[in-house]
Amino acid sequence: MRKRSLKIRRLLLRASALGGALVVASAHSFAQAAGGTIGAQIGTMAQEFSTAGGTAASTAMYVGALICFVAGAWFLWQSRQPVNREAGKVAAGAAGLVLCCLLVTGGSWINKAAETATGTAASISNTAGVVTFQ
Repeated sequence: MRKRSLKIRRLLLRASALGGALVVASAHSFAQAAGGTIGAQIGTMAQEFSTAGGTAASTAMYVGALICFVAGAWFLWQSRQPVNREAGKVAAGAAGLVLCCLLVTGGSWINKAAETATGTAASISNTAGVVTFQ
């Protein structure tokens, strides 16, 4: 038992050392790609965070649309079964399908918001866009 725990500890130590080396290497290459200055790195990090946030939101909306579609189709199918003649199954199925359609358009909502914020077509560049509120 003691031998096994010692092997596991050594394995975990090696894995964490490898992970630390990868983090240091990626931070160094990130600093070079950003231009080397702290301001350039912060600007690049902000753009990457914004891009990642938009991608995560769009992915979440597609996953939600899939869940709503499956649930809506299941409720509509259940409403037609003679054993499950309960009130509200058809309405729940229709609401699920309508919500699915709304969530599928989430990607275009995000793109239109980006176009509105920058005043131009949404694109990723090395310079931050100017945001004006009217």
